[in-house]
Amino acid sequence: MLGEFAHDEAAGAVVLVAATVIGLVWANVATAGYQGFWGREVRFDLIGVHVGETYAEVVNDGLMAIFFFVVGLEIKRELVVGELRDRRAAALPFFAAVGGMVVPALVFLAVNAGNAVTRQGWAIPMATDIAFVMGVVALLGRRLPPPLRLFLLTLAIVDDIGAIVVIAAFYTDHLAAGWLLGALGIVAVIVAMKRLGVRAVWLYALVGLPLWFCVLESGVHATIAGVALGLLTPARPVDGRPVLEQLEHFFHPISALVIVPIFAVANTGIILSGATVADALGSTLAWGVVLGLLVGKPVGITAGTVVGRALKLGRLPAGLELRHVAGGGLVAGIGFTVSLFVTDLSFRADPLGDEAKLAILSASVLAAALGSVVLLRMGRSDASPVSGR
Repeated sequence: MLGEFAHDEAAGAVVLVAATVIGLVWANVATAGYQGFWGREVRFDLIGVHVGETYAEVVNDGLMAIFFFVVGLEIKRELVVGELRDRRAAALPFFAAVGGMVVPALVFLAVNAGNAVTRQGWAIPMATDIAFVMGVVALLGRRLPPPLRLFLLTLAIVDDIGAIVVIAAFYTDHLAAGWLLGALGIVAVIVAMKRLGVRAVWLYALVGLPLWFCVLESGVHATIAGVALGLLTPARPVDGRPVLEQLEHFFHPISALVIVPIFAVANTGIILSGATVADALGSTLAWGVVLGLLVGKPVGITAGTVVGRALKLGRLPAGLELRHVAGGGLVAGIGFTVSLFVTDLSFRADPLGDEAKLAILSASVLAAALGSVVLLRMGRSDASPVSGR
């Protein structure tokens, strides 16, 4: 399962790079066309409520709900039948992930301590992009200790859980109690359907649409509806049918190869002018993101692992050393999809968003390059006769 997952993520990473380049080229070659396309509004009515969203908002609020649905499926699988089921085996990656979220946020806040506006982006460097990280792992292949792949995958999944909690708790608009109660009511209906033995997936999808709409109107970000549906999916076979695995196999390629690349095109349209680069170089927001990802991530992940070991809550698998964790922490500084997503929530339609996006792109490229070099050097050292291995 890990090999298949890593392969899918590696393919997704390649497509994601291509989509990013398309977004950048489109925005810089045909700026008016890019902005006009993604700013075009689509209107629709649902249960008597009129909604107007731009194409970019349809991607970020609608299509990304499918991405987070897949994330919810992955989390549910890992919690029930996967690596997170064994709490002791998951303890060190859990502490590493927490450190890898907390320290980057603290680094960002320290850099932006004097600016109340830019402080809103404190969660941007917290995220690790699982697609890119698994892509780098796949490219490095056998030159990495096999346990490091599993460690980073588990860490990235815990990181996803943290990102979902942060988005739900800290990036929620003014709550509309009626719509929120409606969403909770629909969740109760889904739970009741499960207990009554309803097996038809299309019925759950039918109920999921109004759930998404109620969450959208409630003020909580609409993508949380996707997470909720993923977590409500049974992880064990139902009447001999592996429902979660079937849904994951169907939706994961759509998410990785279609939805996330569309999201990248819609959200990486940064105008790469001299003024934009100069603004970013002098921006505490940009430096907070870069330092959070390049310094905060590896330091936090390594420190979290040390704390977990000191508390005797887990130990590193055979063949995996703390230096490998530190190198993997550098690669985990690739914060792309969710970091861009949080940037949109923090600085929607604000020029500061471009500074943060440029910082995310720059830091992610550097994290991939530096992390790969460090891990490759470790691999050569481990394989050399001097190492005694």
